[in-house]
Amino acid sequence: MEVLAQRREPSPGAISRDVGPGSGGPEAVLDCGAVSSMSRVDHSGGRVGVFGGTFDPPHVGHLVTAVNVRHGLGLDEVLMVVANEPWQKVGTRPLSPVEDRLAMVLAATRDLDGVRASDVEVRHGGPSYTADTLARLDHERPGTSWFTVLGADAAAGIETWERAEEVARRSTLVVVDRPGVVVDLPAGFDWCRIEVPHLEVSSTDLRARVRDGRPLDFLVPPAVLEVIRDRGLYR
Repeated sequence: MEVLAQRREPSPGAISRDVGPGSGGPEAVLDCGAVSSMSRVDHSGGRVGVFGGTFDPPHVGHLVTAVNVRHGLGLDEVLMVVANEPWQKVGTRPLSPVEDRLAMVLAATRDLDGVRASDVEVRHGGPSYTADTLARLDHERPGTSWFTVLGADAAAGIETWERAEEVARRSTLVVVDRPGVVVDLPAGFDWCRIEVPHLEVSSTDLRARVRDGRPLDFLVPPAVLEVIRDRGLYR
């Protein structure tokens, strides 16, 4: 498992590139734990990952990411933060009620050590912005070092985020790469890279599977599958 932290020279934006022999490496490599000191002096509240998403539904790929990020960075825990109103997805497709999405994440993390569901955005209501979420978490858990976990899509679009600079100031950005492909953030962001196993599982496909009557076994935890069936989701 590779864990890197980098400060990049100016670039036109976030890019994804293939990595192979002769492709070169980062210009600067630091310990990711040291990078957290850029956003926090007091670490009395521990080191906690913030992994936000719509989770409609949560699947094994989400859990593999959470578990491996926690292990690779030595975090005390990872919060899977359920978006109340994912502003970048509103209007693009029907969304399951937030109560159902939260129930699925609660079920997915029930027996998972060091990974738990968070309803911080649900309690706040309205559109979910990571900058606001980190501010609320800071208020609830002062002295905590926060690590905002970004998948490739989120990392590539970070400049479109509401107050992205505040997110970077309040937390260490952790970019999750799949083997063979890395995503770079634009200049001005301090960030870490961690490689996790890549699983070809998507929530879009899982919703289609339910509609088509195809199995979801081994693609979602059994407890999540039970919630989907009990609540008649995606039909």
